[in-house]
Amino acid sequence: MSPLDIKIEDAPSEADQIEVKLEEEPLWNKFSNLTNEMIVTKNGRRMFPVMKVRTKGLDENAMYTVLLDFTAADNHRWKYVNGEWVPGGKPEPQVPSSVYMHPDSPNFGSHWMKQPLSFSKVKLTNKLNQHNGQQIMLHSLHKYEPRVHIIKIGGTAGAQEFVKTQPFPMTRFIAVTAYQNEEITSLKIRHNPFAKAFLDAEQRKQNDLPISTSANYSNSNGRSAAQNNRRKRAENRTQPYKRPVPVAKSEPISSIDFGAQHMMPSFVQSMGIPIQAPVRTFSPDGSSAVL
Repeated sequence: MSPLDIKIEDAPSEADQIEVKLEEEPLWNKFSNLTNEMIVTKNGRRMFPVMKVRTKGLDENAMYTVLLDFTAADNHRWKYVNGEWVPGGKPEPQVPSSVYMHPDSPNFGSHWMKQPLSFSKVKLTNKLNQHNGQQIMLHSLHKYEPRVHIIKIGGTAGAQEFVKTQPFPMTRFIAVTAYQNEEITSLKIRHNPFAKAFLDAEQRKQNDLPISTSANYSNSNGRSAAQNNRRKRAENRTQPYKRPVPVAKSEPISSIDFGAQHMMPSFVQSMGIPIQAPVRTFSPDGSSAVL
């Protein structure tokens, strides 16, 4: 039963005039061909691709509420074996249906038809939480099919009239706590701008590792970092006045330890931002200079 206690009856003739069409069908089709997967977590995880639909045929001056729910697509529990999904037993008992109300609800038909409706804020969870209207509880390793419902509000005492339910078979997915199919993972990274940014950051971090962390890194003269350090220590012992004296701590320049740039986060280094600190040097005659 819906939280709104809506009685779903045979759709009236108005339903024949209303169209609810899925946006980004080519993208959904790519995932559907591989058997799509959606992550569920305790705190909830947003969907990708995002459910977006476009509506037509609504009464511009009437008020409507738009809902999203997820119905069981079959009577199986699934498992991933040898690179494919296969039925793996009986399903878990279904919990009472969770329904997500679009945050713009209720609103005029003209509002719903002027642009695609996005359900970007809905989160999928594997924990029943009655106090969070943004979360939908699903069982892991079960297949689901999203549906959009349109409810017309009006008439006597603001009666609610069910006018349209639109299922989307192309958007079916298996709920998982971690992606099983590597092709699905790659496809999500390729098309999800947030995941792509994460991947780019990881690649930049990996590209920095050979330079910033390798103890055996050699310079143009063929000397390793360890050899260079020993050479510098020997020079400092024989030529003490070439060694810069540290700036007193009573005159801090910044809260950042500029002398340890190798400890800076890799994403700061990757931006190519020069980080310099003035160094005070002393000569044998007692004079000093800031470089």
